[in-house]
Amino acid sequence: MQNTLQAPVLRAQVATVLIAAGSQPAEADAVAANLVMANLSGHDSHGVGMLPRYVDAVLEGGLKPNNSVKIVLDAGSLLTLDGQRGYGQVVGEQAMALGMARARTHGSCIMTLANAHHLGRIGHFAEMAVAQGLVSLHFVNVLSRPVVAPFGGADGRYGTNPCCIGMPLQGREPFILDFATSRVAQGKMRVAHNEGRRVEAGTLIDEQGRPTTDPGVVVVPQSNGLFGALLAFGEHKGYGMAVACELLGGALTGSGTWHKPTDPAVRAVINGMLTILIDPAQLGTQAVFEQEAVAFVDWLRAGPVAPGFEAVQIAGDPERAYRAQRELEGIAVDPQTWQEIVVAGAKVGVNVQA
Repeated sequence: MQNTLQAPVLRAQVATVLIAAGSQPAEADAVAANLVMANLSGHDSHGVGMLPRYVDAVLEGGLKPNNSVKIVLDAGSLLTLDGQRGYGQVVGEQAMALGMARARTHGSCIMTLANAHHLGRIGHFAEMAVAQGLVSLHFVNVLSRPVVAPFGGADGRYGTNPCCIGMPLQGREPFILDFATSRVAQGKMRVAHNEGRRVEAGTLIDEQGRPTTDPGVVVVPQSNGLFGALLAFGEHKGYGMAVACELLGGALTGSGTWHKPTDPAVRAVINGMLTILIDPAQLGTQAVFEQEAVAFVDWLRAGPVAPGFEAVQIAGDPERAYRAQRELEGIAVDPQTWQEIVVAGAKVGVNVQA
């Protein structure tokens, strides 16, 4: 039976565990709010189910509570930053605050962030930017167990490497495109495995490179100790985007790329992120941008709706609908995930209760 909790209760539970794991209250509140917002947005893959892994990463030393972003190079509209393995939700927001200030001053900012622990839902950072009228682009790589197979490959060689683009729309809700370059996010496989569900065909290969619908192949070691792998979305196109994210988010930022044997025992998830921020007001195209962007979105929505759909949507609409629903109805957490959270709490001396 699922536990269904209201967002404030869940935030308080998560923050309590994070404080016990070493975070100052402000950091714990920020991370908890970010995780719960992912659940509210319909992305349980990036929500409170990540807490057990965070606790393990702190205990093993790969995640450093209370670390702040470090400025490595400051060249005005160019920023090179290091997250120092701090909570990605915290160092990511700190990095965005620096980058957005530069974009407002100079009209744009190219910012690299290396060595951040798991940044969580990248759409959060795009939402920060569009709230200030800025366009944002984010390219992210993932240093953890490689869970995605290259196109034509039969084992995992890189991470889910997300890409995100945020665009403010005058008088409308913003366009927030946030996607893993794998067909689905790894966290969604964890959720499906915990719920005992099979997944859509064409999503996974098993540890021998054969197609499967069992999400467990990328969640727990198989009989030979190996894992299966996710597949890229769009075959060679998604694969190409994933490689671009690895090179931009990992190599260009200095955070590093994946090219070593897997150690399944390591729980830390390290992200590198290249962010480009643009202020349309200083680009000289603000008026036409506002007019044309809204005209195009309205044109899309005005078209006929295909059978089986309720409306034509743009990126960001599903998350906004989930938030409205889950704020009222609460957030459901499956029994396996909740038990993992209880165990994580116990590791740091907290008795987590529904």
